[in-house]
Amino acid sequence: MAIQNENTYQMFRLATRIARLYHEQRLTQPEIARQLSVSQTRVSRMLKFAEANGIVRTTVHVPAGIFSDLEDELQLKYGVGEVVVVDAGHPSDDSVMSALASSAAAYFEMAIPSSEIVGISSWSETLLAAVDVMRPLSKGITTHIVQVFGGVGRATSQMYATRLTERFAQLASARAMFLLAPSVVSSPEVHETLIQDPSCRDVFSYYDHLSILLTGIGSLMPSRLLRDSGNVLDIQDIEELRSMGAVGDVCLRFFDRNGDFIDSSFNKRVLGISASQIRATPRCIAVAGGPRKVEAIRAALRGKWITTLITDLEVARELLVDK
Repeated sequence: MAIQNENTYQMFRLATRIARLYHEQRLTQPEIARQLSVSQTRVSRMLKFAEANGIVRTTVHVPAGIFSDLEDELQLKYGVGEVVVVDAGHPSDDSVMSALASSAAAYFEMAIPSSEIVGISSWSETLLAAVDVMRPLSKGITTHIVQVFGGVGRATSQMYATRLTERFAQLASARAMFLLAPSVVSSPEVHETLIQDPSCRDVFSYYDHLSILLTGIGSLMPSRLLRDSGNVLDIQDIEELRSMGAVGDVCLRFFDRNGDFIDSSFNKRVLGISASQIRATPRCIAVAGGPRKVEAIRAALRGKWITTLITDLEVARELLVDK
C-alpha cells in the first residue's frame, strides 16, 4: 500500500519500527521508549495502531491433540463455562477412563489451590483414577475436602469413599470431612433420622458453602464400579426412575433428558448433597466420557448441573449433534 501523506507515512514507519523491536527483538515497552526517545504511552499507542492497521497480525497455531474449536462450540451451544476435550485414542471404557483421569488430575492441580472448600463425589471410578495419578498440590487457600455423599452398596464400599476423600485432602494439605454413612438408606424415615445425627449434620453444613464440586456423571444403568460394590439401585428403583424419564445423575440426583430434576422415592432415600445445593455451587467440574454416558452428559449440560466438563473426543462430537 502506497502512503501518500507524509504524516501518515511517518506514523506507519514509527509503528512498524516499534512493532519489530517489540515482537522480533523482544524489547519491553520502556526499553523501546528509551531507545527511540519517545514516551512509553506513545509506544503503547503505536503497538495498538500496528495491530489495527495490519502491520502486526496475530495467528494462533493449535498444537496436535488440542481441540479448542470443538471446546468453544460446546461452550457456546450449552452455555457452559469450560469444556476440556481429551483424545482417548480408543472408545473402550478403560482407554477413556485413563485419558480422562490424566487430564482431570492436571486440571485439578491448577483449579483446586484457589478453592477454599472442595466437595468431592465419593463414588466415581474416574475421580478415583485421577486422584491416584495426582501430584501434591501447590500451596493455596484450600481448607476442607468434603465428602458429598456416603459409601455405596456393600459395607466395604465405605472404605473406597473414605480413601478418595482422605487422599485428596492429603494432596491439598486440607482437612478431610467424611460422611460416615451409607449414601442410600432403606426408607425416608431412616433418612430423616440420620440427617439429624450430629456427625452427619456437621458435614451437611458445608454443602451450602462449597467453592467447587468435583463429580462424575452417572447413567441410569450402573457403572462397573457400582455393580461391583453391590449396586445401590435395585430393579424397582431403576424401573421407577426409567418410568419418570431418568437418563442420568450427578451425585445420585437423577434428571431427565432435558436436565430437569426427578424427585423420585429413591431421591428421598439418598443421604448427601441435594440437587439445589449442587446447582448452587459456583463451580461444578464433571469428569465423564464414553458412549454409555453421552445421553446423561447432554442432559446434565442442558440442565445446568455443571459448569465445567472434562470429556473425551468422541463424546464431544456427539454432543454437538442435536437430539
